[in-house]
Amino acid sequence: LFQYALHYKKSIILGLIFLGIAVTLELAGPLIAKKVIDEHILGVEGYWQEVKENTDHHTIPYDNKFFKRVDRLEDTDETIGEPWTLLQIGTSYYMVPEEVPLLGTREVEDGIVAIEIGKEVFEYEAVQLPLRDMRMFFQPEQRPILLLLTLYMVLLIIAGVFKFFETYLLQRASNQIIKKLRMDLFTHIQRLPIDYFVDRPAGSIVSRITNDTEAIRDLYERVLSIIVSSVVYMAGIFVALFILDAELAMYCLAIIPLIYLWMKGYKYFGTKYNTVIRATISDINGKINEAIQGMSIIQAFNQEKNVQDEFEQLNDRHYRYQKKLVRLSALTSYNLVTALRNLTFVGFIWYFGSSSLNLSSIISIGMLYAFVDYIPRLFEPVTDTVNQLPLVEQARVAGNRVFELMDEEGEKVITEPIPKFTGHIQFRNVTFSYDNHENVLKNISFEVKPGETAAFVGHTGSGKSSIMNVLFRFYDPQHGEITIDGQSTKNWSRQQVRSHMGIVLQDPFLFTGTIISNVTMNDPTISREKAIAALEAVGATDFIQKLPEEYDEVGTEGGSTFSLGERQLISFARALAFDPAILILDEATANMDTETENVIQHALQVLQKDRTTLVIAHRLSTIQQADRIFVLDRGAIKEQGNHDTLMAKKGLYYQMYQMQQGKSRLVM
Repeated sequence: LFQYALHYKKSIILGLIFLGIAVTLELAGPLIAKKVIDEHILGVEGYWQEVKENTDHHTIPYDNKFFKRVDRLEDTDETIGEPWTLLQIGTSYYMVPEEVPLLGTREVEDGIVAIEIGKEVFEYEAVQLPLRDMRMFFQPEQRPILLLLTLYMVLLIIAGVFKFFETYLLQRASNQIIKKLRMDLFTHIQRLPIDYFVDRPAGSIVSRITNDTEAIRDLYERVLSIIVSSVVYMAGIFVALFILDAELAMYCLAIIPLIYLWMKGYKYFGTKYNTVIRATISDINGKINEAIQGMSIIQAFNQEKNVQDEFEQLNDRHYRYQKKLVRLSALTSYNLVTALRNLTFVGFIWYFGSSSLNLSSIISIGMLYAFVDYIPRLFEPVTDTVNQLPLVEQARVAGNRVFELMDEEGEKVITEPIPKFTGHIQFRNVTFSYDNHENVLKNISFEVKPGETAAFVGHTGSGKSSIMNVLFRFYDPQHGEITIDGQSTKNWSRQQVRSHMGIVLQDPFLFTGTIISNVTMNDPTISREKAIAALEAVGATDFIQKLPEEYDEVGTEGGSTFSLGERQLISFARALAFDPAILILDEATANMDTETENVIQHALQVLQKDRTTLVIAHRLSTIQQADRIFVLDRGAIKEQGNHDTLMAKKGLYYQMYQMQQGKSRLVM
C-alpha cells in the first residue's frame, strides 16, 4: 500500500505540507490569546514608571503626571523616582506610590492594602482609581488587542484555505491510488490462468476488486489524512506546550506510549475479526451472485428456503463478528479517551496546585488559559486516531486479500501481431490432466489440414472440450506438443495463439451493449460497416430489422433479451468479423428448433468457408459433411475418418449414430 502511495507522492507530500501549515496557523490561537490576556488585559496590573513627558501612545496621564508600564520603557524615556504599583483587588484597581509584591493574598481597608505572603503581612497606602482613570490605563491596550484578534482571524482564514487544498490533494491522491490499484487488479486477473476462475466463485473475485479496494480507499482518503493530521496536530501541540512549560510537556509525552500500546492491542483483536468479516463478505457476494444466476433453477425446484438458510448462515457469521468488532471499538474508543483526558486534567491541577486559580499565583491567567485550551486539543487527535482504528484494520485485511490476488502468478500479455495461420493443426502424443492426477487426454495424436472441417464426437467426459481447451491454450498439456503451421503453440503467447482463432459456444455469451458492440467487441480495427456486413452474411438481418433500434439495440448481460438462435447468429457474426484462420464450434446447433437450425446451418456454411474448423458435435446428423471425424472415448481417439468410412466400419461411431436415430441402443 505504501508503494502504491509513492506513485502520487508529490500530491501527498504537498498535501502534508499544507496540512502542517494549517495546523501551525490554527495552533497559534492559544498563544495569541495568552498574549492578549497576559500582556494587554491583565498586563495593566503591575509596575508603572513616572516619566518626564508624554512620548508616545503608551504614556498615561494620571494625577498631573505621566506614567508608562515598566516593560514598555525605552532608552530615550526620562524616568522620575521609583516605579508605582497598580493592583487589582476584587473588581477595583488601586495605585500604590511604591514598588510592592505582586504575589500573595490581598485585602484593602480604609485605603490600606494588606498583602499576606506566607506568615508575613505587608501594608501599603493606596488610592482607588475611579472608572474614568482606569479606562485611561486600558486605552493603550485597545489597539494591540484589536490587531492581535484581527491577526488571529486572518490566520484562521489562511489555515482554512490551506486545509481545503490539503484535503483536496490528499483525497485526489487517494482516488488516483485506488483507480490505479483497481486497474492493476483488473488487468492482473486477465493474465491469470483459466483454472483460477474455475476454482473460485465469481462473486468472491468481484468482492476483492470492489469491496476490498473500497476499504483501502477509505484508508487513503479518510484514515491516512486523519491520522497524519492527528500526528501533525499533536506534534504542534507538544511544541506549543514545550514553549509554555517544558516540564509539563514532558509529563504529557506519556500519552504517546499509551497510544502505541492501545493500537497494538486493537490490531491483535481487530485483525482476527476483520479477516473473518472480509472473507464472509466475499462469500456473501459469491452466494448472491450464484443465487441470481441460478434463480430460475431455485424457483423451479422450490429451493428458496434452503438457499435462504445457507445465506442466513453467512449473514449470521458476518453479524456475530461485526458485533465483536463493535464491542472492541466501544471498549477502546471514546470512553477510554475521555478517562485518559480526565486523568490528565487531574495531573494538570496537581502540577500547578490550587493556587493556580488566583490572580496572584505563580502561573498567569493567560498561561492557564493556554494550557486549558491545548490539553483538550491534545486529546482531539487521540480520539480521531482511535476512532479510525476499525477502518485501519479493515483496510489492512482488505489489502492482504487484494495483494493475495495480485501475488497469484500471472502471465505476461503479449499482443504483438504474428502472421496469420494457414490452419494446419497437429497434436503429437498430447497427454493432459486438469489436476495432475487423472488424465483426461491420453497420448492424443491427430492432424487437421488447412481448410478442413474436423469433428470430435464422444460421450460426456470423453475429452472433446479438453482438446479445444489445450488448442486454445486455456491450459497447456503436461506431455506432448501441439503445433500450428509447424510451430509449437508454446512459441507464442496465449494472446498471439488466439489472435487468429475464433470460438462459438453452445450457449453464446453476449455482453451488455448494442448488437454492433457485441460483434466488434469494441475493437477499433473492426468498423461498423464490417460488423453489419458480417451480420448480413450470417443471416441475422431478418430479426435485427424488426428491432426498434436495429443494429443499435441494447441487450442485457448474457443477451437474455434475445432468443438462443438470435444470440447464436450474433456470435457467428462476431467470429466472422474477426476473420479467424481457425474456427472452433462447440455444438452450435444444439437445442435449436428445426426452422432456427436451418438458418444456423446456412450461417455455419458462410462461417466455415476457407477456414480450418474444429467442431464439438453432440448430434451426429450435423457433421456428416465433415472432412474428418474423430471418435473419442475416455480421453483416447478410438476411430477416425469421414462419415461414410466410419459407418462402414460399424464400430463405436456407427453404434452412436444408430442410437441417435433410434434404431439401436449402445451397450456400455
